Amino acid sequence: MVQARKPGRLRPRARSLVDSLREFLTAEVWKQVRKAVPRRKMPRWDIGPLLLVLLTMTWCCGDSLPEKFEAARGFYVICHDKRRRPGETFQGFQQAVGKLPMAVLRALARGIRGRIEHLLADRWWIGRWIPFGCDGSRLECPRTVELEQRLGQGGKEGSAPTVWVTAIVHLLTGVPWTWRFGRGSKPSERRHLVEMLKELPRQALVVTDAGYYGHDLILELIGAGVCFLMRMSSTVTLYTEKETPLTDFCEGLVYYWSNQAQKKGLPPISARLLCVRDKKRKVDVWLLTNVVSSKQLPFSDANRFYRWRWENEGYFRTYKRTLAKVKLMSRTIREVHREAEASMIATQLLLAQGTRALPKAEAEEEPRVMCSPRKVLLAIRRELKGRLGSRRGGRFSDRLKECSREKRKRSSPKATRSWPRRKDHKPPGPPKILTLTATQKRLISRIRKAA
Repeated sequence: MVQARKPGRLRPRARSLVDSLREFLTAEVWKQVRKAVPRRKMPRWDIGPLLLVLLTMTWCCGDSLPEKFEAARGFYVICHDKRRRPGETFQGFQQAVGKLPMAVLRALARGIRGRIEHLLADRWWIGRWIPFGCDGSRLECPRTVELEQRLGQGGKEGSAPTVWVTAIVHLLTGVPWTWRFGRGSKPSERRHLVEMLKELPRQALVVTDAGYYGHDLILELIGAGVCFLMRMSSTVTLYTEKETPLTDFCEGLVYYWSNQAQKKGLPPISARLLCVRDKKRKVDVWLLTNVVSSKQLPFSDANRFYRWRWENEGYFRTYKRTLAKVKLMSRTIREVHREAEASMIATQLLLAQGTRALPKAEAEEEPRVMCSPRKVLLAIRRELKGRLGSRRGGRFSDRLKECSREKRKRSSPKATRSWPRRKDHKPPGPPKILTLTATQKRLISRIRKAA
């Protein structure tokens, strides 16, 4: 009887980037992708070469898309010298990408998610939870007439057209799980989160900042069976049965009941409110969760999960700065959609490969060994140059093992520089906590009896 292979470090046969990618892009994944492809008669760009070149372009150096295309295509041809060669011109490649249905890229992302869950299973859980963070960011686009008309301006008058991306990131590894795109002029992070709930695994705990609130959103999360941990702000009003001063409040049950919900006759949402007070923080952090039991989600774990939520910010820094995606390069709406989707998949693969190669952390208090995105990218680019002519030595998996983050204790808080277009961040204040009135208690009683 053959024993199932336990997920661990990269297998010894992963001598190159191609072998490492095969861990995630298996035959079953390609089978799912090909099912989403409309049948065509002998295309010059088959779906396999087209997607591999499109993903590799995200990792290549170059000031323009044609430069990145030349390097990515050359790497593919050298690694697959026995296969039929794809087209040679960037114009033909761009036309093939424009005809590529978005369903193909989504099928590829869906298949990679399944592989990530399997290969990183040994570092997927913390206790009984799979912690995920959710946040969004803007991506600038070229100032073409089509993009300005279709996307609109993302901020002040005269600003460039932008695309909004909302991403859910696994907080233990920093690997993105799923994402959604929208117009940067009218972002809707909460709507994106609702759309992504069906793609979350069981026992997922979604951690968000103060921008995710609302009676309808919380009902959607509870209806989907997803637990949440949200930061509250002064725009939120909560109710308690007994009056408690904010200075004395530490943890307790509250009711989330907006004015609109009261007018519609909807029942209040019972939740647990936590107040994290730390001498190092300038303000207190107020967290709301639908996990009422302190045994299932202890106070210390909630505090730790919210600290890890910064992996979302770190991911966007990797995507926008390390991979130079602050501004997308495509000039039409179809090309922008495909460039953004493919670059997110490529970033997901980059981080997943780096995390897969690192050994699992042994300490239970901080069970995370994070890869360095910059080091992984340099290892991939070294592999690309090696295949294109430069000398290369050692296995690719051995080089990935060295791509861990720097570990040091900070002696001073991080300092932020002032940028011309950046608004000064104001930390959210505490929520308003009111005591239920006699009228509200009678309304709750009538709603419960009617139910």
